[in-house]
Amino acid sequence: MRSVAVVLALALVAAGGAQGKTKKVSLGKIKDAPPSVTATTQLLGPNGELRGTARLEQRPAGTEVVVAVEDMAPGTYGVHLHAVGKCDAPDFKTAGGHFNPGMKQHGHDNPMGAHAGDLPNVVVGADGRGTFTEQLPDLTLAGGTAPLLDADGASVVVHAGPDDYKTDPSGNSGARIACGVLSAHP
Repeated sequence: MRSVAVVLALALVAAGGAQGKTKKVSLGKIKDAPPSVTATTQLLGPNGELRGTARLEQRPAGTEVVVAVEDMAPGTYGVHLHAVGKCDAPDFKTAGGHFNPGMKQHGHDNPMGAHAGDLPNVVVGADGRGTFTEQLPDLTLAGGTAPLLDADGASVVVHAGPDDYKTDPSGNSGARIACGVLSAHP
């Protein structure tokens, strides 16, 4: 963006200089991009066993979420961003509900949804591994009116079953089987 502004400014100076005049041009206010912030966590089971990782990166077009799980039984599991950065085993209920600053209902298929913390299911193959990458255009980690990483933090939770993408409050995805508190890295 800066190099475009420099080239434009040089072109304007050259054009004005060719006519022997200088001309002041206002380019208007250029909107600053959100700060670059990355948040990561290890997803741990109720006995502290590693079940995967999550990485969130705030970008100008929104936040990219990458979740990778391992050592899990083959199947489909719901994954959500939860509103509190606390993961007390064995049930991880201290993570609170889904991140939902817009006070919507749950699920991408729910006409009243979705929560800002609703993510796709992760499908685990025969090798015990699964991954997904999701772009969330309206989610910010820091800055804005409702950042995920607020005063009480946030967490990523893996549920025992698949999310049906429509049933409030959690898509009938079952018990919480892994959790990780997000840590921000500028």
